Amino acid sequence: MIAQSPITYDYFESLRQTNQWLGATTKAFWRNPAFGLTPSPIPRVLAGWGEVVERAHSRVQAKPDWGIETIVIDEREYVVSADTVVDKPFCNLIHFRVNRKETRKKPASRRVLLVAPMSGHHATLIRKTVKSLLPDCEVFVTDWKNARDVPLSKGKFDIEDYTLYLVDFMKELGSDLNVIAICQPAPLALAATAILAEEKSDAQPRTLTLIGGPIDTSVSKTDVTVFGDTYSIEQLETSVVHTVGSAFKGFGRQVYPGAIQLSAFMSMKWQMHLKSHINEALAIAQGEATDHDYHNTFYDEYLSVMDMTAEFYLSTVERVFQKHEIGKNKFVVNGKKVDIGKITRTAVKTVEGGKDDITAPGQCKAAHGILTGLPENKKAHHLEPDAGHYGIFSGTSWRVNIRPMVLAFIDANSEPVAAEKAEPVKDIPEKPKIAATPPPTKTIAVKTGEPVQKAKATTVKKKAVAKRISKPAVKKAGRAKAIKAKPVAPRRVVVKETKPEPVPAKVTVQGTATSATPALKAETTPAKASPSVSADMKKPSKKV
Repeated sequence: MIAQSPITYDYFESLRQTNQWLGATTKAFWRNPAFGLTPSPIPRVLAGWGEVVERAHSRVQAKPDWGIETIVIDEREYVVSADTVVDKPFCNLIHFRVNRKETRKKPASRRVLLVAPMSGHHATLIRKTVKSLLPDCEVFVTDWKNARDVPLSKGKFDIEDYTLYLVDFMKELGSDLNVIAICQPAPLALAATAILAEEKSDAQPRTLTLIGGPIDTSVSKTDVTVFGDTYSIEQLETSVVHTVGSAFKGFGRQVYPGAIQLSAFMSMKWQMHLKSHINEALAIAQGEATDHDYHNTFYDEYLSVMDMTAEFYLSTVERVFQKHEIGKNKFVVNGKKVDIGKITRTAVKTVEGGKDDITAPGQCKAAHGILTGLPENKKAHHLEPDAGHYGIFSGTSWRVNIRPMVLAFIDANSEPVAAEKAEPVKDIPEKPKIAATPPPTKTIAVKTGEPVQKAKATTVKKKAVAKRISKPAVKKAGRAKAIKAKPVAPRRVVVKETKPEPVPAKVTVQGTATSATPALKAETTPAKASPSVSADMKKPSKKV
């Protein structure tokens, strides 16, 4: 790879510091009290311009703070802390933790991974997006590191490494995750989800929202896509790739400097940016400007840029903007093809801005065409007609229209996939219970000269009664079999003691005293049968 020498990188850094010093000097000179005696506004205008120049150049190499210290939820203010969950050489995974212990409230049920763009700006560019989601979500953010501050010993970092970083972060956070990828990382977040789907990993996110991402840049053209099509990789290597100078930790690493990326973006609308800075200088001269007015708030973030590794920048231009590997479903990671069609569980929503001049409408929506394995009811798309590139994730359009729709999309797909759900158990009607009643009590008189004892009363067990009812054990009247004198086995006998009574007159002796087995004649007194017992059971046998 051909790159500029470290001297070139140091030269541009020296030039930036010189312009910052010139701006500070101009401001200090024209604010001298001696010029206050003149009625001319020129000294105040020049002092204002010097302040604008100094502030702009001082922000170029400075990383802004997140500045999210508290958040208001349900009319109560909570403290917010940014904790590092995973620390990798080129990125930190940050968890914005809302301290709800004071009210003993549970964390928000929605868990969201915000994949910040790595396109020359710091992750703090999506600060407003993070802050808007904190009241309703547990938010994690990818905080990419400035390549100039990463030692050369940490190795390379290209488009495939970026994708594998996202895979690791999703596995770290678990399956109940919802991913929102903003702009540049949208195609790589789609590829990372496909890798997890092909592995059949439990870490597949429930939803994936792609906002203004270049899935297929061949669908519609912008100045960014034209630039990628115009220059070859060899031309970019010799013109925009530089080697980090000796003043930084990444000395010797080849990078695409953020200052060059910033100049490319500003050149697209240079008239607008120039007019904005002139108006700010006039506002300072008239005493109407403040330290945190709209101009300073916007440009403090917009002008803060970071370097990208040369291999990441060049591989992105070649494989995403020139060869369209993601859009054509031909992306390869570590020598293995990534099939976007393997995604079958994760619901995917795409969001585009009608006035987006960086990622034109149609580029992000192209994701639906390669999601061949995903049911149509798990796909969604939204076009915000009057929104530009930044408006679809941090402006009014995001706050009023897009954010509520994204949260509703997350809620609609918050349950596990249908294949993993257990089937509901159907109500089984209970069998009718049969009340057990004691059988008829039988009194047997033996033909002898002795007093007669009352026969033993028997009560059938509940289970035995149910069993006997379920089987046709009792025959119809007229076909009843003679019952043996000896009681049947499954009955439980309950003995009722009675006093001896004289032999009834009805009992007669039909045998002799010498008979070994005298014949018996008995009379029975049946009891009332239970109404739940069948009619056959109401007819006891008459002969013994």
